[in-house]
Amino acid sequence: MEKELGIEGILIGHHTDSEKATGCTVAIFPHGATAGMDVRGGSPGTRACDSLTGFRSAGKIHAVLFTGGSTFGLGATDGVLQFLLEKGWGVKIDHLTIPLVPSAVIFDLFIGSSKAWPGPQEGYRACLEARATTPMGTVGAGTGAVIGKLLGTRYGTKGGVGWTLVKTQNLKVGCLTVVNAFGDVVDPATGMVLAGARDPEKGDFLNAAKAMKKGILREIPDFSTNTTLALVVTNAQLSRNACIRVSQMAHGGMTRVIRPFHTDFDGDLVITASLGQKKADTNLVGLMAAEALEKSIITAVKAATSLQGIPSAGEIPRETS
Repeated sequence: MEKELGIEGILIGHHTDSEKATGCTVAIFPHGATAGMDVRGGSPGTRACDSLTGFRSAGKIHAVLFTGGSTFGLGATDGVLQFLLEKGWGVKIDHLTIPLVPSAVIFDLFIGSSKAWPGPQEGYRACLEARATTPMGTVGAGTGAVIGKLLGTRYGTKGGVGWTLVKTQNLKVGCLTVVNAFGDVVDPATGMVLAGARDPEKGDFLNAAKAMKKGILREIPDFSTNTTLALVVTNAQLSRNACIRVSQMAHGGMTRVIRPFHTDFDGDLVITASLGQKKADTNLVGLMAAEALEKSIITAVKAATSLQGIPSAGEIPRETS
């Protein structure tokens, strides 16, 4: 399943290792992007992201990397930096070119190989694959993603990568999401579980929120092994502080479809990148960002395919209670 990005100024590429169940995804901004970030989860894993929060003086960024491998996977950033340097894309300081690449990780070491993660070569290869279209599902940073870990990774459902574009008149807001959440993904209209923790005996969805209310909770959950990473991209002209505000508003998309969300065990974050010169109200952009994020999560779930013994959502019986 592949989709047109529909926004100028961004290219997306993936490196996928299905055998080892890991990978990385890069979004490249050849002309740079003004960006801001908001983190809501309790266990984020990042590199070079501090400049996107609070009162910082950093200029434009030139790529965003989402990667598997937990903290080890952050090494893939070096490959992205090398690619951008070869292209001459970055901040010009005297005779130097310095690309700025915020990176964030998911934990995918409990399926596939626990000793394999993306490195500089994989980050570079993802850049070589960067296009104005993107495949979705079990690709890139979503290769080893699993949703619903109330009873551990073994009883979760396959997560993945999603992209959705929301438009109104000439304003465009897109969202790239990697879904590796502790909680379930639910239908926002009905509350029915679309992907999540599975009942070890029946094989259907457990419904993590209901189970937790009944006292079902592992004494030692898969600590810090979950996260939902999102990159919001818009053709609106936004300041860095406005990008931070849009990122804050965009988290509303997660709250509508992930239950529970923003837990101690998730590293949930949203980065917003402004690529255009179109004047737009920040609140409207934030509203559209939340919608795009919500839809991209569901898209990721529906596009994901089974891997390494973790079934996709379409293979699991619907919730019966």
